Amino acid sequence: MKCFLIAAPASGSGKTTVARGLMSELAGRGLAVQPFKCGPDYIDTKFHSAVCGRPSVNLDTFMATPAHVRELFARYADGADVCVVEGMMGLFDGYDRDRGSSAEIACALGIPVVLVVDARSAAYSLAPLLKGFATFRADVRICGVIFNKVGSTRHRQMLLQVCEDTGLKCLGFLSREARLETGSRYLGLDFSSQRNAQQNAGTESLFSSIADAVLETIPDMTIASSPAPPPAEGRVLIARNAESFSFLYQEVIDRFADVAYFDPETDVPQLDGIHLLYLPGGYPEKHLPELSKNEGARQAIKDYADRGGRIVAECGGMMYLCESIIDDGGNYPMCGVLSYTISARREDRRLSLGYRRFTLDGCEYRGHEFHYTQFSGELPPSAAQVFNAAGEPVPTPVIRQQNVLASYTHLYQI
Repeated sequence: MKCFLIAAPASGSGKTTVARGLMSELAGRGLAVQPFKCGPDYIDTKFHSAVCGRPSVNLDTFMATPAHVRELFARYADGADVCVVEGMMGLFDGYDRDRGSSAEIACALGIPVVLVVDARSAAYSLAPLLKGFATFRADVRICGVIFNKVGSTRHRQMLLQVCEDTGLKCLGFLSREARLETGSRYLGLDFSSQRNAQQNAGTESLFSSIADAVLETIPDMTIASSPAPPPAEGRVLIARNAESFSFLYQEVIDRFADVAYFDPETDVPQLDGIHLLYLPGGYPEKHLPELSKNEGARQAIKDYADRGGRIVAECGGMMYLCESIIDDGGNYPMCGVLSYTISARREDRRLSLGYRRFTLDGCEYRGHEFHYTQFSGELPPSAAQVFNAAGEPVPTPVIRQQNVLASYTHLYQI
């Protein structure tokens, strides 16, 4: 099996473009490609899965131990010919120096790193940069470099000199082409791009020689199998929609033996015999008329909560449980399980971002927070004090009401 991690010196260098391009090229050759994503990103994993035809899995050493990350990697790598791990931010950027970084994950897994470098405005000045990355940590193995946004034949020649003088292998070049640009929107990548399955068409040839070089350079490795733990009993119903409710960790889904889905925009859920209703995050504020119009779904969830049904609601799911959501176009009634109002108005938007942890009933929960919406008025009372990765208290409330657990935090385990 070939395994490698795609990283970069900084965000915006082209990791996602290269990861998706290589995944598409390798899968197009008939190889079974298992994708992974470093960190708590839910959006890149969707594109990975669409390209590879296998669920992409998050690897995160803040929310899980290195041993657990190794177990996950081995479990989902089973049956794959190639494992491609897309890094996050810069290679050594973590929540505390390089703790939790892509470099730490590469070391935990024992896999080499392919470094993607934005060469748009530099040439030989990249030599000391790459030399530093290659030697900063002896346990991080950079096996080669892909130069992105290369301008000319002369530019390529200068970049080859950089590799000659730093001892790093050049795995290929990508030119400055608009079709290789990955758009961004709102909190992350543009979901509409996922709907256009042809967006990678015509780019595979650009990655063909790079894929050859990567496969030639990356050594084979053997990964011991890691069986999945016994799944939890009980029927779990999960809200799922392309945008409104879409932030799901594959491992969380796979922990349950009996899983069903419904779309809160169009379906009325049947909640009899349900052990747990799971409302994950997403962008409900972008679909307020549709969610509000489906009164049957809102009332069914309210009735289920009133009779003691178990609900876990994260970020967008928590917003959906509230009395209403306000945006610049009006006030939209939601489920009314929680007696709070969420504001998605432009004037109220502010970014809340970062890892989170809290202890409730003797159990420590870890997760990630990323949103612009806010509670309207005073914050709800919290059932637990929430802390960031540095151990500093943050005002994010954890709401517990009967058998409902709700928060802006996307939990790694539920």
